[in-house]
Amino acid sequence: MATLINIDELMEKVDSRFTLAVLAAARARQLRAYFNSLKAPLEKCDYRPPLVETSSTKPLTIAFKEVLQDKVTYRRKVDGIK
Repeated sequence: MATLINIDELMEKVDSRFTLAVLAAARARQLRAYFNSLKAPLEKCDYRPPLVETSSTKPLTIAFKEVLQDKVTYRRKVDGIK
């Protein structure tokens, strides 16, 4: 049975929904590139494998679980719009 990811728990880890979307999408792209590199062993990939144990094979679900377990974080470069 699949486990559901609670948006409220995810929002405690980030400062906004936009941040969550950008963070999870970026990590999901990295995971997809990693999984694709396993299919083509001659292609070099510098991305890290999944950082959490999960039965899911979907990169976005894995990325959300990594955020929930504090395996993936972010750092603000600027505060607000100038």
